[in-house]
Amino acid sequence: MDTAIINLSEKTDKATKQMLQNVVNKKRKFDRYKNYHFFLLWISVFYCFITIYLMYHMILKPYSYSFFEIFSIVFNNQNHMFFLFLAVFFLGATKVLYDKKEKYEKEYHELRCEIIDRSKDLWKNEAWKTRHEIFEMMKKQYDINLYHEAK
Repeated sequence: MDTAIINLSEKTDKATKQMLQNVVNKKRKFDRYKNYHFFLLWISVFYCFITIYLMYHMILKPYSYSFFEIFSIVFNNQNHMFFLFLAVFFLGATKVLYDKKEKYEKEYHELRCEIIDRSKDLWKNEAWKTRHEIFEMMKKQYDINLYHEAK
């Protein structure tokens, strides 16, 4: 558990601290996959752009008179096929990372909304008056907004 969450006031019980820690862990996992997706997306875009540019100048431009020639050159040369399959692999990996990013974003948002919905149960009586301090700490240290459900 993070030290900032451990050092919360005594008015916050262990279950609430564990819920806060879980939302921090989900946020970190979401951010990690968001960064992976962004990085691989740009690698894919640049790789595909370079591959299309080179294929155009090496194959399409010189052999533009015949579709059969273009087709046979692309599919008879193993290097051309390797570059095309590598482009498809990058695009597929980008899609897989996008799906994982969306999954973790959904889990993070659901847990955050659960804390917001249950805040009246988690902080009762005296603790209700000091919950804004915890919300401020979560916003400053972890960039997690517990004031509103909207992203």
